[in-house]
Amino acid sequence: MAYSLNRWDELTTYLPDGNLEIDNHMVEKAIRPLLLVRKNDLFAGSHDATNGAAAIYSFFAICKKAEVDPYDCLKYVFDITWR
Repeated sequence: MAYSLNRWDELTTYLPDGNLEIDNHMVEKAIRPLLLVRKNDLFAGSHDATNGAAAIYSFFAICKKAEVDPYDCLKYVFDITWR
């Protein structure tokens, strides 16, 4: 009870805005694959390799969230870049 009472303002921040969720299940579900990758990155070989892998995973996650085909996105970027 003391925990809740001491943090009452923070715990009720979402109440005035009906668009905010009471929990963060959607975020946790979205980042679950990244957590598995992070575990595998322990064996990436170097910090730079891990950063590169994180950039690639982020790109694919953004494409998935925006419902964009990653191939089409990369093709578009490289077509513009190499003109």
